[in-house]
Amino acid sequence: MDKTHLIKLANTKMPFGKYEGRFLINLPEHYLVWYRTKGFPKGKLGQMMEEVLELKINGLEPLIRTLIQ
Repeated sequence: MDKTHLIKLANTKMPFGKYEGRFLINLPEHYLVWYRTKGFPKGKLGQMMEEVLELKINGLEPLIRTLIQ
């Protein structure tokens, strides 16, 4: 992932649902795990949610949080 993508990932908000308006990096891990079993949304949002889950699983959240503008 390049820096531009990480900045976009850090600043993208959930557009719908229970956590509407929250930054993806601030979504609870259990919510992202639930989406993984259910199936992430199609397109860029789903891809970004999947990437956020991987970052959380690997303990890299603090790196992304520093990029929130």
